[in-house]
Amino acid sequence: MSSKSAAAAIGRREFLAASGVCLAQTSCLPIAKGMQANERLEIGVIGLGSRGFNLIDSLVRHHAHVRIVAVCDVDQKHHRDRAWGTGTAYGLLSGAQKIDAAYAKHGIRRSSGGITQHRDYRELLGRENVDAVIVATPDHWHAKCTLDAIAAGKDVYCEKPVTHLFAEGQAVYREVEKQGAIFQTGSQQRSDRLFRRAVELARNGVLGELHTIKVGQQPGYSQPMGEFDTTTPPEQLDYDFWCGPSPVLPYMRARHHRWWRGHSAYGGGVLMDWIGHHNDIAHWALGLDKSGPEKVEAIDWTFPETEVYDTPVRYTIRCQYPGDVIGTISSQNRPGLELIGSEGAVFVNRGKIQTSDSRWAKPDFDPGPIKVYSSDDHMGNFLACVRSRQATIAPAETGHRSITPGHLGYVSSRLRRPLKWDAARERVVDDAEADQKLREIAYRSPWSWKV
Repeated sequence: MSSKSAAAAIGRREFLAASGVCLAQTSCLPIAKGMQANERLEIGVIGLGSRGFNLIDSLVRHHAHVRIVAVCDVDQKHHRDRAWGTGTAYGLLSGAQKIDAAYAKHGIRRSSGGITQHRDYRELLGRENVDAVIVATPDHWHAKCTLDAIAAGKDVYCEKPVTHLFAEGQAVYREVEKQGAIFQTGSQQRSDRLFRRAVELARNGVLGELHTIKVGQQPGYSQPMGEFDTTTPPEQLDYDFWCGPSPVLPYMRARHHRWWRGHSAYGGGVLMDWIGHHNDIAHWALGLDKSGPEKVEAIDWTFPETEVYDTPVRYTIRCQYPGDVIGTISSQNRPGLELIGSEGAVFVNRGKIQTSDSRWAKPDFDPGPIKVYSSDDHMGNFLACVRSRQATIAPAETGHRSITPGHLGYVSSRLRRPLKWDAARERVVDDAEADQKLREIAYRSPWSWKV
């Protein structure tokens, strides 16, 4: 089926009212006007590492309405950072086997040939039976896969951070809007009731006037996270394709599966790994999903002594937000998010919420009339929105804006000066050099950057 042609518009208020708190659960997936109840969404998955497997599990839970019909990875089989043959096997072959086994548990038998397997994601995007794709690749592939998918008429669920480079993020959210695509950023904390409670405490003024935001993240890699001898890539891996538009660095296990984000060629370090989670909630609490800070400064960054990685080990990004709110994104803060106001504070992390007034954390406490977008199933929310054509809880621009302070922090660190930021225009103010560095993109041939 073609979800875009079949789905008719449902008013946002009607849609949310019909879905309620179980917006994204399988039993609550709305059937948009013009669709038959037995029509299913057909999904392709690009990237079959650990995170890709997690998302496969999320998709299989919606088996009554959704089928995974195609998968893609440039690595036939691997064991992430573990020794060969130990632990879970990932990659193209293992991914297809995992999906077939999962469906079999639900009594779903695949037809002869099973799930279509691809080494080149463009072949998967060329399949007419694929309505939407999951992009669970390393960061340096997010933008290219997403933009090509949108051009092919697909909706996209893409892991965070939404893109590797700032200008890629701008291109993605603008193209999503232009083409009317449905996009979900994999910042799944937005679909968690504890983070939602923290946001509603702030947005309803329960905390008083917010003045301090503390985003706490883990430090980066100070030493090689595994074997760092350069070797020939494994035969089952197309390493040149894996590097894609980024430079082809000498292959080593310490810079490949799981640990690739330690080098800026492929990721933004632990800083950019987690900023799309905790700072995303900070922006949600401040009501800045389409805006951002007024000033950003990198403070006290330290880098690894090893040449294997080049992203910061310890870091702090100081952000000044409208209303004299000061935020820090730092490896020195307690991991999680702390919102501090004139009347109290809340700290939230996965599975934990602490409030200065214990009543605020109780499930039956009502923070006030302002209710933010509610979802308790991040993947389910995406699937529901593919059908309804309504915005997801973590759309492309929101994901891009949430990580922009990280992009600015890298530029501030390189130039060793604070940056004034015009969030409306997305421009560094009175600093042409910084603005130019923020927008740099240099794709390796034959991959090209054009939108």
